[in-house]
Amino acid sequence: MGAAIAIAGLHKHYQNVQALKNIDLTVEQGEFFGLLGPNGAGKSTLINIVAGLTRFDRGTVTVLGQDVVTAYRHTRRHIGVVPQELTFDPFFNVRDVLRIQSGYFGLRSNDAWIEELMSVLMLTDKAEANMRALSGGMKRRVMIAQALVHKPEVVVLDEPTAGVDVELRKSLWTFIRRLHREGHTIVLTTHYLEEAEALCGRIAILNLGEIVALDTTRVLLMRGIGRTRRVGITTGESLGPLPDFLASKVLRQEGNFIELQLDKDTDSVMAALDALRSRGAVITDLSMEGADLEDVFVELTARKRK
Repeated sequence: MGAAIAIAGLHKHYQNVQALKNIDLTVEQGEFFGLLGPNGAGKSTLINIVAGLTRFDRGTVTVLGQDVVTAYRHTRRHIGVVPQELTFDPFFNVRDVLRIQSGYFGLRSNDAWIEELMSVLMLTDKAEANMRALSGGMKRRVMIAQALVHKPEVVVLDEPTAGVDVELRKSLWTFIRRLHREGHTIVLTTHYLEEAEALCGRIAILNLGEIVALDTTRVLLMRGIGRTRRVGITTGESLGPLPDFLASKVLRQEGNFIELQLDKDTDSVMAALDALRSRGAVITDLSMEGADLEDVFVELTARKRK
């Protein structure tokens, strides 16, 4: 299969701010792809460009082989975007909003799919409710349904679970996994890094308008970055001043608990414990965990900003 999204040499400026710098990125058809980055990294700008909603300065962007500028109507038909911002039409109820959205794509007999979307997104009992009467979480459910109402091959989810409850988050991911199994390409941006780690096969990390990492989730976790372990140590009483070589590795210290970040190759857990014991500490509990995607993300974006 070819590329679902192909981006080459993409640049975008906003007055004196360079929002995107020479972005090269390909998302293959059928991928579950993660696009991560801190606030202001350029994620939403990139998504809006792919959706044909924002013009760019130079470069090329295609969706399923078609240029997003010269073949806008074609590419827009094959992509569904759930934006980060809550937007809604205050004059219609939920079912009418979805029917109108279907009409934008020329779909006149789409009620069965609309009813299925409302059921999956737990909107059925709100089908006749005016959009103005819905909570923020309910409005977001409607926006997700709008993005999927024309069954797009490429689905872009920009922070889809922001502000929604746990029940909806679980049901949404069950549904998105189903779409992925059925062959849809999924592009996800999220601040819930555990979601990206669990769902995405490949991840790009964007920072200050540039891609600072692009690889499979497994490889990102195995690379030199993030090659750390977190060690939580509880002692019998409050800890006093720490040895110098440990003080620089403290993530958190509260009373008789200390959390350290140690390099797996150069830092010995036993040496850390021995140093604490030499200060009279009695170790009552010890926990360790390897690097996760959050460690990789924080290390990459913090390194770039220095």
